Amino acid sequence: MAQQGGSDLHLKIGRPPTMRLNGELVPMELPALRPEDLRSIGEQIIPPKQRREFDESKDADFAIGVPGVGRFRVNVYQQRGSLAYAFRAIAFQALSMEELNLPPVLKEIALRPRGLVLVTGITGSGKSTALASMIQYVNENRHANVITIEDPIEFLHRDIKCHINQREVGTDTTSFGQALRRVLRQDPDIIMIGEIRDLETLEIALKAADTGHMVFSTLHTTDATQTINRILSFYPPHEQADIRFQLSSALQAVICLRLVPRKDKVGRIPATEILVNSAAVQDNIRDATKALSIPELIREGTVQYGMQSFDQSLLNWYKQGVISYEAAVEAATSPSEFALRTQGIAGSSEGDWSAVNQGAR
Repeated sequence: MAQQGGSDLHLKIGRPPTMRLNGELVPMELPALRPEDLRSIGEQIIPPKQRREFDESKDADFAIGVPGVGRFRVNVYQQRGSLAYAFRAIAFQALSMEELNLPPVLKEIALRPRGLVLVTGITGSGKSTALASMIQYVNENRHANVITIEDPIEFLHRDIKCHINQREVGTDTTSFGQALRRVLRQDPDIIMIGEIRDLETLEIALKAADTGHMVFSTLHTTDATQTINRILSFYPPHEQADIRFQLSSALQAVICLRLVPRKDKVGRIPATEILVNSAAVQDNIRDATKALSIPELIREGTVQYGMQSFDQSLLNWYKQGVISYEAAVEAATSPSEFALRTQGIAGSSEGDWSAVNQGAR
């Protein structure tokens, strides 16, 4: 997997090892795995604590390092009464935003002094990789105390300008909640939470962002509108007004990712939707009497704030010859409007797409 540049490796009984290469599952030319193969692997790599966790819940997460090969995030789980594994390859060092083809505006967002920045997307869309590159950029350009809370630790950050402490759930702390309840006593300037999974994590993240800290985290949502709605859905109706006000004040940006196959060479490239919390966005989040109009606000904020929609990002990559028309349409939020845009015809939604024509990502 490491030699061929695969992102994931799947092991299960009765199938050869199968890796995900450029988004596609590819069986290796190896024999089908037997039960004793998977048990032997477990005896070698599963830490004692995760072994106990697996015995209780039938799945467990951990990370391993293989000398000379790389680091991997591992999930071991039970299916049809037998062991199965999912390995995710992790780079030893975070890649730069240029190497990841991320929009330049992310550098400005990463260096903001306070607030909440959410990186979102489906599983395997590059959230952790993008977040690591933003932390790396901060590490190279700002003096700050950074506390990360991860399950498990993926990218290893060494101190450059920042003082970075990485805490792994299960090894360095018992839970996300436990670590977060103590984190504000550790004098952080920046807090990185691996994932917002529950109401307690969200509330502490918002509190930290509201009290002058910079908070980075991820959510499994597909676009900026769904991200805002998901946060609001954590709270009952009678708390909606308060949470809308708190979120509108704390939020700095939402960065959503979709990986699209490249046409110009082997690999994938990120289509990126970026919502920056402008005054208009704040008003829209606060007003419970109106539906969220995030797509329109993104189009209106393209030039001034560097916002962009997925379809704007896709159109840019398509015009540069990086992705095919078919791949762009498949990934587009509005395929019909995207098709019109490629023909130079304005779609039904009004907005400023001039930044795309200027080559903005």
